[in-house]
Amino acid sequence: MISSNIGEVVCIFVAAVLGIPDTLAPVQLLWVNLVTDGLPATAIGFNKQDSDVMKAKPRKVGEAVVTGWLFFRYLVIGVYVGLATVAGFIWWFIYSDGGPKLTYSELMNFETCALRETSYPCSIFEDRHPSTVAMTVLVVVEMFNALNNLSENQSLLVITPRSNLWLVGSIILTMVLHMLILYVHPLAVLFSVTPLSWGEWTAVLYLSFPVIIIDEVLKFLSRNTGLRFRFRLRKMDLLPKDRRDR
Repeated sequence: MISSNIGEVVCIFVAAVLGIPDTLAPVQLLWVNLVTDGLPATAIGFNKQDSDVMKAKPRKVGEAVVTGWLFFRYLVIGVYVGLATVAGFIWWFIYSDGGPKLTYSELMNFETCALRETSYPCSIFEDRHPSTVAMTVLVVVEMFNALNNLSENQSLLVITPRSNLWLVGSIILTMVLHMLILYVHPLAVLFSVTPLSWGEWTAVLYLSFPVIIIDEVLKFLSRNTGLRFRFRLRKMDLLPKDRRDR
């Protein structure tokens, strides 16, 4: 949930900095937060323990639940989620066979479209395809990220999705719900989305899958290099007030 929400913030921030149209509509963000985030996050509560759990050292008294290194990992994944979402949006305008194939400068200057001569209609910036691609990238990358969270440090090759069938089921259900809003017309209108072509789905998968590789690298570093950034707490802050006074 933390890394996914960081991704949504990064997505909105980067789009604003680049000066491109809004990547996601508010109703789409609401859908992602209430449905596609919630089901897998709940199912992660049924994860089995790591195979090497008894080899891990006990936590120190002053160690935070989320260590500095773990939060750094959340940031890395979150930044990638946000950048992939924006990349899906830009890809449709510039590279997609079904898109207008604009230049990047034309996309950045979309607000002045009506004030100059263009070879394309200004209504192209109101097309629902780019935001649908971006929203679908966000949903799919979060499903892959949910698989990353089967274990904090163990590889997906060691703790496979079969270890938590609740998570597998929640991912399938989430994708079915997402398909419904894409391909059932009344829902598509409600969520400002449109059906995607096979080429667009291929781009979505290409942009989403690398989150698995990134987290596998971070897990490898956690297991083999002992990287740890810690948030320090004073012991006295963890004691009841009456014991602190002593």
